[in-house]
Amino acid sequence: MFKILVLQTLNNLSNERTEYLINDRLSFMCFFGLGLSDRVSDAKTVWLFRERLPQAGAIERLFDRFDATLRNAGYLPVSGQILDATLVAGAKAAQYQR
Repeated sequence: MFKILVLQTLNNLSNERTEYLINDRLSFMCFFGLGLSDRVSDAKTVWLFRERLPQAGAIERLFDRFDATLRNAGYLPVSGQILDATLVAGAKAAQYQR
C-alpha cells in the first residue's frame, strides 16, 4: 500500500486514476510485483489507507524513512518539477503585401 502512495505522489494521481493505471499499465504492475490476473486494491481501499496513516501518526515517518533509504542508495529525494525554458529560434513569419 505504501508503494501506491509513492506512485500517487510522484505522478499526482487520484485514487480512482491510480486504480485504473495499475490495472492498465504493465510498468505499474511490475512496480507492484503483480501479474496480469492479480487483484489490485480499489480506490476506496487506497483512500482508507491514506486516511488512516495520518491518524496513526505514521505518514511522515514512512516518507522520512523512504527518503533516508533513497539517500543511502545515493539518490537525492526532492519534490517539484523541472521545467525547460530553453528559447529556440523559429522561422520568421512571412510578410504579406496587400
